[in-house]
Amino acid sequence: MKNLTGRLQELKSLIKQRIVVLDGAMGTMIQLHKLEESDFRGIQFANHSCDVKGNNDLLVITQPDLIVSIHQQYLEAGADIIETNTFNSNTISMADYKMEHLAYDLNVAGAKAARKAAEIVMSKNPSRARFVAGAIGPTNRTACMSPDVNSPALRAVNFEQLRKAYYEQVRGLVDGGVDLFLVETIFDTLNSKAAFFAINQYCQEYGVEIPVMASVTITDQSGRTLSGQTIEAFWNSIADAHPFSVGINCALGAKQMRPYIEELSKIAPTYISCYPNAGLPNAFGGFDETPERMGKDLRDFASNGWLNIVGGCCGSTPEHIAAIAQAVSDLKPHEVVQSGHVTRLSGLESLVITPELNFVNIGERTNVTGSPKFKKLVLNHDFENALTVARQQVEAGANLIDINFDEALLDGVESMRHFLNLVASEPDISRVPVMIDSSKWEVLEAGLKCLQGKGVVNSISLKEGEAEFLRQAEIIRRYGAAMVVMAFDEQGQATSFEKKVSVCSRAYQLLTEQVGIPAED
Repeated sequence: MKNLTGRLQELKSLIKQRIVVLDGAMGTMIQLHKLEESDFRGIQFANHSCDVKGNNDLLVITQPDLIVSIHQQYLEAGADIIETNTFNSNTISMADYKMEHLAYDLNVAGAKAARKAAEIVMSKNPSRARFVAGAIGPTNRTACMSPDVNSPALRAVNFEQLRKAYYEQVRGLVDGGVDLFLVETIFDTLNSKAAFFAINQYCQEYGVEIPVMASVTITDQSGRTLSGQTIEAFWNSIADAHPFSVGINCALGAKQMRPYIEELSKIAPTYISCYPNAGLPNAFGGFDETPERMGKDLRDFASNGWLNIVGGCCGSTPEHIAAIAQAVSDLKPHEVVQSGHVTRLSGLESLVITPELNFVNIGERTNVTGSPKFKKLVLNHDFENALTVARQQVEAGANLIDINFDEALLDGVESMRHFLNLVASEPDISRVPVMIDSSKWEVLEAGLKCLQGKGVVNSISLKEGEAEFLRQAEIIRRYGAAMVVMAFDEQGQATSFEKKVSVCSRAYQLLTEQVGIPAED
């Protein structure tokens, strides 16, 4: 673990000196070898029950020398950071090949292959440090969208399943020797929040600090993720994970990515990464952008001061990485912007609470304790018309919507989960942040597991004592939410002016100093 700390300091030192170069596409390089089913199976899986051709991650076990060679080519082309060949090495994605049981082993082997390549190259030039990033993909399922248009509340995977899968992947990557994590190709922010939660859990349990790179993918010229978030809303959603860097990769070529990288560099107070595809795919699914063209486009980004980390995604090769490394070699890295102390929330879109915003309107009619109409609809299981109540509030100008199911005749956990999944399927509602409202902790946590945006928990207080107050606040922070704190302590509700000030001051001090909750949250 001491070695991890030393590597982190080396990386922090390097990224302040110059633009750091990431590697290119692993899949593109594997495809050049035209491997057959037998190559993927190797001797280890000769009798496996289903086809495994196309399972590139399996090659870290069946063709490790090939994977080491590809890593080495990228390092020799000028990459400072190489990604492990573990993009799909999780139990959820591996289910397609009936290889869920291999997830941990794949991550260990993937990390060791990359580590071996780095050691080979560093032995030739010990003065230049090279780093291994554990590649963590989004899985092949989405937590905030339904796989069935006729059942909008249905989910193919939930937060807890993702968290468990990612935790196992993180454990394997660390045991194999990675220096940092790269949570990449984020198309559903809720999936990535599960990954950040698992990483945070691992680091706390083992007492280590491992930097995390985060990279989102913009699916088209709308400037949104597949799950519908804008760039600013995405950043607000993940900012509490405190990533070492944030950036954009895949889906687009550099030209199409330009406005979004510029925007991200202006709003995210951390290092900025960019590794686009080698242009847009052609009619045959290939990529035609030359190394020279890609290098020129990314030099433009760097010359504008937008980049700290740069590389290539689909279609890129060692030739592309060499051209990119050369193109940015004489340019200064992006200077991290400073973030003001304002509250930043998000649904599909961003809500930044500044003094100029004046009043922030919270729609309270999706609350069974305050709206007889909503309560009646929910008790009758008429969620379609209950959604109409939410929609009307947003249309009337609500900046957030408060959702509460604290009613004795309701299963609060299931009602919260079901309704939030329905809300997520309605962009005209889910564009605003959600305030999850309940007096029951299990309901609050169920709601947090459904939000891809940065919402607000309503509420926590000191009425159950400091230890429980701090525990709940820490968990809320891990989920990436802000919180309402009520003026209650162990003796009950504060009623006098002096008591209110005393309780709130105490709560504020505990949250900001012991848990590290930003004051604006």
